[in-house]
Amino acid sequence: MSKKFALIGAAGYIAPRHMKAVKDTGNTIVAALDKFDSVGILDSYFPEADFFTEFERFDRHIERLRLKQQPIDYVSVCSPNYLHDSHIRFGLRNNADVICEKPLVLNPWNLESLASLEKDYGKKVFNILQLRLHPSIISLRNKVLAAPQNKIFDIDLSYITSRGNWYYTSWKGDVHKSGGIATNIGVHFYDMLLWIFGDIKDNIVHLHEHDRAAGYLEMQRARVRWFLSINYDNIPPQIKESGKRTFRQITIDGESFEFSDGFTELHTLSYKGILEGNGFELKDVKPAIDLVHDIRVKSPIGKKGDFHPFVNLPLSKHPFSK
Repeated sequence: MSKKFALIGAAGYIAPRHMKAVKDTGNTIVAALDKFDSVGILDSYFPEADFFTEFERFDRHIERLRLKQQPIDYVSVCSPNYLHDSHIRFGLRNNADVICEKPLVLNPWNLESLASLEKDYGKKVFNILQLRLHPSIISLRNKVLAAPQNKIFDIDLSYITSRGNWYYTSWKGDVHKSGGIATNIGVHFYDMLLWIFGDIKDNIVHLHEHDRAAGYLEMQRARVRWFLSINYDNIPPQIKESGKRTFRQITIDGESFEFSDGFTELHTLSYKGILEGNGFELKDVKPAIDLVHDIRVKSPIGKKGDFHPFVNLPLSKHPFSK
């Protein structure tokens, strides 16, 4: 039987993947909310969906549906990071299960209160952790599980996804709203590493600026040097020469691990898993949320110990840095 979805955050970059996933799984978005009205993409998926730019009107509409015995089954949350917690609560209080984009919440204590609400309303909160569904990453996890238990892998993670000036004046450039660079663009990678290599034994932050961060993680099965950046200047020259503005590389024991392709259907796979009762729940999300919060509050130690080589790149202050 087709499920009814409400979508919060319809105008953003990631929302069309959720629209496609709802449609591909044979379900329907009946209502959508965004304070911006540039949501013509809805016509490609659910042109009959009711659309709202004011939360109060959206709230009343969802309540009316419930009173008319036409309640929504799921709320999909694609809003800015700092609003996830309140929008998840909205879904639970309307007796709907919730599917939320990364990061599920910004702080570990938010997870505790959401777990309490799940029990109160008998509903569940699911997070999109699509890297866990990527075939190459599943293969890597199987390889690690099959390796001798005393084998410790040496990993370098480099992810540079350059952003323009708009980023710094949007909510994404505000650490209080996005959680900062390690949370906003790093949480998926940390979840992937935790899923494959086990719990954190040590967490060191070497660098944490408005546009880049770097550190070292000692895990049960790996030693990880990581570097994240949104600064185009940090991209290696050979990558710039090819016209690309993104550089993503993971090396494992000196060998490159490639997973650049295969992302187009991962949201649909995520929705299928959730609808079949196999979604990623609060307990699955907690280790990565704990880690990004820990990274956010730690004081960087600078160029000490085993740090990622990109830490040596010169710092260039951005005019919009906070």
